[in-house]
Amino acid sequence: MGSFDGLLLLDKPKGMTSHDVVLGVRRLVPRGLKVGHTGTLDPMATGLLVLVLGRATKSASHYQKLPKVYRGRVRFGQASDSGDLDGRVTREGPVPAFEAEGLRQAMSSFIGELEMPPPMYSAVKYKGKPLYDYARKGIEVPLKNRSCRVFEWELLDWTTPELGFRLRCSHGTYARSLAVHLGERLGTPALLSELRRESIGEFEIAGAITLDALSRLSQADVSGRLLQPAAAPA
Repeated sequence: MGSFDGLLLLDKPKGMTSHDVVLGVRRLVPRGLKVGHTGTLDPMATGLLVLVLGRATKSASHYQKLPKVYRGRVRFGQASDSGDLDGRVTREGPVPAFEAEGLRQAMSSFIGELEMPPPMYSAVKYKGKPLYDYARKGIEVPLKNRSCRVFEWELLDWTTPELGFRLRCSHGTYARSLAVHLGERLGTPALLSELRRESIGEFEIAGAITLDALSRLSQADVSGRLLQPAAAPA
């Protein structure tokens, strides 16, 4: 591979789409260089994006399939059309006086293999278009269940109306969907109020750089940050 063929670990800020980050990186590398990402983060979410540059874009599917670790928060008492705080609130309700142990038991019921539909506000495609295109136009389309696996879903803290969690899961798991389904299981509306991706496979957020910091580097220094992990397929 050449000097701009490899992986770049980015710490995505809140409010940007993953595509926005890709466009930002394209402005910092040689003109015409291919840049892609290996798994989206919603605009509300922050944290690790593994970008593929140059010939490494051919390996994107390998990195998309790696397990992921998140930290986040679920808010009870509200539901939205997107399943998170970026959406329009569609329902509100009282929050029962949950005990931490009851929350842990409910969360543990989602551990294992799951079949869940993707959120309507997601990049999953239907007839060639992402679901969020249909959702923004108010068009309903059939949602096909997707297989995923939750390895761990740990309660970190609980103060009404929000709980903090750590989630380790497979590719294709939507934290928003888990938040919504957890509320349904507990009999109260719920949404995802915060999410940060901490790792993707072997890659950790500690090794990532922000787009703002990257923009202050020379092209040579940007090239110097690219990774060539031994696990990458040929």
